[in-house]
Amino acid sequence: MHFVLISILCSVGVSILIKLARRRKVSYLQLIVWNYPISILCSYFFLNVNLSHFELTDLPWGVYIALGVLLPSIFVYIAKTIRYSGIAIAEVAQRVSLFIPLLAAGLLFHEQISINRILGIALGFLAIALCVGWQKGASATKDAKKYWLYPLLVFLGMGVIDVLFKKVATYITVSYTNSLFIIFVIAFFIALLYLFFWLKLKKHRFDWKAIFWGMSLGVLNFGNILFYMKAHKALPDNPSVVFTAMNIGVMSLGAVVGVLVFGEKLSKINKLGLLLAIVAVLIITINE
Repeated sequence: MHFVLISILCSVGVSILIKLARRRKVSYLQLIVWNYPISILCSYFFLNVNLSHFELTDLPWGVYIALGVLLPSIFVYIAKTIRYSGIAIAEVAQRVSLFIPLLAAGLLFHEQISINRILGIALGFLAIALCVGWQKGASATKDAKKYWLYPLLVFLGMGVIDVLFKKVATYITVSYTNSLFIIFVIAFFIALLYLFFWLKLKKHRFDWKAIFWGMSLGVLNFGNILFYMKAHKALPDNPSVVFTAMNIGVMSLGAVVGVLVFGEKLSKINKLGLLLAIVAVLIITINE
C-alpha cells in the first residue's frame, strides 16, 4: 500500500504546488507548459517505451490528439479551480469525474448497469453539485460563475479524459506506455502553442521561474501516474482496494491540506458534498 500512499501524496502535491506557485506570482499558465518535458523524459526512461514495434499509420491519432489538447487545457481549469474554490473542491471535482466513464460504459459501450452503480453515479453527480457554486458566498458576487464553472469544467473534462484513456487501453497494436509517451509529446506541442498565444497575442511576459516550477509539477504529475500503476501491479488481485484508497485518500488529504494549511473555508454544503463523494466511491467499489 506504500505505492498508493506515494501516489496520493503526488496527486495532492500537484495542487499544493500550483497553489504555492500562484502565491509567489509564478504564471501557472506557463508552468503547465514546462511540466510536459519532464513527463516525456520520465515516461521514456521509467515506462520502457519502445517506438519501433508499430507503424505510425496504425496509431489512433484522433484519440491521441484529443487527449493532447485536453490534458493541458484541463490543467488550466484545475489551476483556476484551486484559485477560486480551493484545493479540496479541485480534488473532489477530479475524483468524482470517474462516474462519467462509468455512465459512458452503460450508454456508449452497452455494459449492464447495476442498481449499485446507478446509485453511486447519482451520488457522485449530487456530490459535485454540492461542491461547486457554494463557495465563499459566490452566489452573491458578480464573479459567481468562477466558483461553479471551473470545478464543473474539471469534472466534465477529467471524465472525458478518463473515457479516452480507457479507449487507448483497448488498443492491441500499441502498448499503453507507448501511447502515454506519444500523448505527452502531443500535449507538450499543444502547450507550446498556448504559450505562443499568451506571449505574442495576449502580450504576457515570459516567466523564467515557471520553468523550474513546471518541471517540479512534471515530477509530481508523473509520480502520481507511475506509483498508481505500481500499486495495481503490486496488488493485482485487489484492484478495488487500490481504486478506493486512491480516490478517497486524495479527496480526504486534499480537504485536510486545504483547510489546515491554506485556511480554505468549506461550507456545510461543501462538506456534505465531500462526504457524498466518499460514499459514492465506496458504493461503486462494492459494485465492482
